[in-house]
Amino acid sequence: MSNTAFPRVDRSVLADDGDELNFCSTCAFSQACLSQGMDKSSLQDLHMLVEHIGPLHAGEHVFRVGDPFEAIAAVRAGTVKTYVIDRDGREHVLGFHFPGEVIGLDAIDGDTYPCNAVALDTVMLCRFSFPKISVLAARLPGLQQHLFRLLSRSIGRAALLAGDFSADERMAAFLIGMSDRLAARGFSPNRFALTMPRTDIANYLRLAPETVSRVLKRFQEDGLLQVERRELELVGRERLEALAAPVLRH
Repeated sequence: MSNTAFPRVDRSVLADDGDELNFCSTCAFSQACLSQGMDKSSLQDLHMLVEHIGPLHAGEHVFRVGDPFEAIAAVRAGTVKTYVIDRDGREHVLGFHFPGEVIGLDAIDGDTYPCNAVALDTVMLCRFSFPKISVLAARLPGLQQHLFRLLSRSIGRAALLAGDFSADERMAAFLIGMSDRLAARGFSPNRFALTMPRTDIANYLRLAPETVSRVLKRFQEDGLLQVERRELELVGRERLEALAAPVLRH
């Protein structure tokens, strides 16, 4: 177990892609702030709570089970995997978090983090002190509501694959869900990299690794997508959405 969650590193390696008036393009809280008619200049209290963390490299942990809960973090770049290890030493992948998404929300009800969070590639974060952001959220209803939405969305994703769905339906829902989440932050909805290994995807979808490879190969043969190593292009999106519909409606 690490002694300190969210390791501090040299901030000079980070470049803010926003400016004095505009939020970073991947800011997890910009939607809440802008919906209240506030730009960065009128929300210095929130901006002052931000601590830039990173880069973290593949395999480095953001936090581990049992670390004291002090902050939530928004992913600025890269992909973070959350997971737990059961009593038999088996890993269970809980989710993947992309730029603009928040990790640590499931610790709000306790004093420690209930899961591990690890970088899958080069990751940069914005760290928010939770005690301080809670005080600010009490003054800004839009921010408080946005925190609730983020928590609800996190719970919804965790329950998404709980039904009795086929391997094709699970994989299609995973790809469409990933596409929609990336598109919401301004990335391409149809061309993106699978930043997580096939074994992690299989674990998350509750499938065997060979099943994941077989389904991806069949999707490619059927003209639903093109795969080149980890690079992926959705070319039959409507058919993928139809396959994913039973899961996404669940």
